[in-house]
Amino acid sequence: MTQQAVLTELLDRIAASHGERVLVGADELADWPAEAVTALQSEGVITRARPAVSTICPGCERECVMPVHTPTGAGHAVGAFIVCDKRSDINRVSVPVSRLEQWQASGESIADLLARLLGLHRSGHDDTSSGRWELGLLKGAKHSSHVVMRAGNLLTLELAGHSVALAEVLALENGALSVDRRALTRLVDQPVAGAGDVESAAQRRERLKKRVQALRAKGVRAFLKTVAEEEGISVSRLKQLLKDDPAPAKSPLSW
Repeated sequence: MTQQAVLTELLDRIAASHGERVLVGADELADWPAEAVTALQSEGVITRARPAVSTICPGCERECVMPVHTPTGAGHAVGAFIVCDKRSDINRVSVPVSRLEQWQASGESIADLLARLLGLHRSGHDDTSSGRWELGLLKGAKHSSHVVMRAGNLLTLELAGHSVALAEVLALENGALSVDRRALTRLVDQPVAGAGDVESAAQRRERLKKRVQALRAKGVRAFLKTVAEEEGISVSRLKQLLKDDPAPAKSPLSW
């Protein structure tokens, strides 16, 4: 199994779960290329999950899926076993604790990876219930576009009115994850008229306010300049966008 095949399978499983977490057991992980596992772990794509509470019993050829009992001692698991109720000649079957290890991945971990690889700031305006993650604003040579990841039949990226399968631009090779930024910026610079992800003026103002507040809370002095550069606008334009909605015009007097 190639490293790219591992990544594609993982992306497909996350799409099938609509972005909810998927679990990878220790046995499956052992079949993946070691370089791929190390890359996915170091990038935070897969993180350790709680140990499995059931597994395939190694006691006989039936390979029944059975609940696992894991007693603890001094706060650590000291052994695991299955109690067989299928055969009279088998009672307790030992199970290596390492076989119960599990790792998890989700739409959120993929979205974080993409934002990091592309150098984008996530706004937090996600809608995970509908399988949508806002990745941030990607700048091309001539245009800028918000990048959105969606979970449907596949994981896809939407930007500037285009939709592209994530597996076509995200790669895992030689123990490293990379994204084809050049291909994405080409799409940004060739926007589809009247299409794309729409953000209302009020939503943009609220997003910018939250970003400014977050930077100020972190003690960033040039917070306005930082946000303006992220948005590809001037500081004066940013200040204008941050202003509250103007007061509604007064009704004309009745005579």
